[in-house]
Amino acid sequence: MNNILWVDDEIDLLQPYIIYLNGKGYEVTTASNGRDALDIVEQTVPSIVFLDENMPGLTGLETLQEIKRIRPEVPVVMITKSEEEHIMEQAIGEKIADYLIKPVNPSQILLCLKKHIHQQAILSEQTQQSYRQEWSDIAYMIDTAATFQEWAAIERTLSRWDIELENSPMRSMIDDQRTQANAAFAKWIAKNYESIVDGRKTKDGSLLMSPDIMKHAVFPLLDRGEKVLLCVIDNFRYDQWKTIQPLLSEWFAIREEEQYMSILPTATQYARNAIFSGLLPLQIQQMYPQYWVEEGDEESKNQFEKELVQTLLDRYRRRETFSYWKVNESDYCERVIHQLRSVQTPLNIVVLNFIDMLSHSRTESRMMRELANDEAAYRSLTLSWFRHSPTYELLRRAAELGYTLVLTTDHGTTRVKNAVQIIADKNTNTNIRYKVGKALNCSSKNVFVLERPERTGLPCPNVSSSYAFCTGNDFFAYPNQFNYYAQYYRNTFQHGGISLEEMVIPLVTLSPKS
Repeated sequence: MNNILWVDDEIDLLQPYIIYLNGKGYEVTTASNGRDALDIVEQTVPSIVFLDENMPGLTGLETLQEIKRIRPEVPVVMITKSEEEHIMEQAIGEKIADYLIKPVNPSQILLCLKKHIHQQAILSEQTQQSYRQEWSDIAYMIDTAATFQEWAAIERTLSRWDIELENSPMRSMIDDQRTQANAAFAKWIAKNYESIVDGRKTKDGSLLMSPDIMKHAVFPLLDRGEKVLLCVIDNFRYDQWKTIQPLLSEWFAIREEEQYMSILPTATQYARNAIFSGLLPLQIQQMYPQYWVEEGDEESKNQFEKELVQTLLDRYRRRETFSYWKVNESDYCERVIHQLRSVQTPLNIVVLNFIDMLSHSRTESRMMRELANDEAAYRSLTLSWFRHSPTYELLRRAAELGYTLVLTTDHGTTRVKNAVQIIADKNTNTNIRYKVGKALNCSSKNVFVLERPERTGLPCPNVSSSYAFCTGNDFFAYPNQFNYYAQYYRNTFQHGGISLEEMVIPLVTLSPKS
């Protein structure tokens, strides 16, 4: 039973309220002064405290301070005859849960109790009921999806329920529905990917892919004379965007929120180079071989991003100057913040690798696996990083300086669970979500194979090379030490393959409120 502590020097006049609350199933303990109230709080933990502001002896505000010192987690509702603003501000400063002006009626009291004691249970039940009602609609969306826009709507819907049901016993239902969605999406990709890349369009019109981002989202802003900050966060999923969105709303207003399709493989070497060059990987290799690094080469696959941006501007005969920063460490981000104030370039690009680093460290560290053992925890770590990292200050400063922010990523990640065996030669790449090489042999029916990579804009290291992609939450492991690697990588966040989380990713344009 929920226990209410009601503190008022005229407590005898409140008997009708107490009888009313007893009838609703609440146990009410009363006190006629602050001292008695503090003795009660020392001995018991009330579910909520109703506290009169104007009492002899210890005032309501003084009693409030002591209650918060003893039981900081207990919500306190201040009840007062006064409407003076400074009293309200003092009470709010002491972190009251609510503020009621006398005379109060029973329905106000009941509403307070629903809001501060039962809100979580009520919201949880309402949310679960809403999902049950929408479950069949989502299932129908998955069964009938035939365009990228429809798959994007499914990813938005599933992400919303992922977030709203993350602490619910119905988690397994949304997980099952996402598994079904990814299976259907993989079939759609296998059937349509070549034609999508060939025409970059589907039946419903234009479909944005990695090479289209600059000319679609950035160039029009530059044409209007706006100062642009393009922020590319590696490994940034749609649900992670929705998690940090409230923090950005203080400084930015969303001008446009879109989703686009990452090219395959959904790996940085391919997808991010495609963004900055405006080209498919095969085109980069053919047109700018000095800026393309092969899979088997040991050097960094993304060391020429700045040069690729310049080739894109040159091809479109754009005269804008630009700045480019790749941030791997907090100290460097601090330097970027200082430089942002003084740069005069209309286009400014910053690449943030923290979430990619988080993903890798989670794979390699047992402690990090415990901290991010599922999608909800992964989102929580993302939010914590964003709130406490220099990135938060960087974007706040950008808003103050009047930059239009384009926030996006090169690809997302998915939590892998099922290992599938693949046989390949020794020169095959190491990514566990996709393989490129000769004589790839995998018996799984869920693997998507591109036998003619050039048809989808992918380079071939050898004449007989093909690409194999894991779908859903599968990942590749070799027969040698299969069980070891299956256990090592299971439940880690990976990228490179085919899933809604990896391929259907955010592209958001935000205007500074200042």
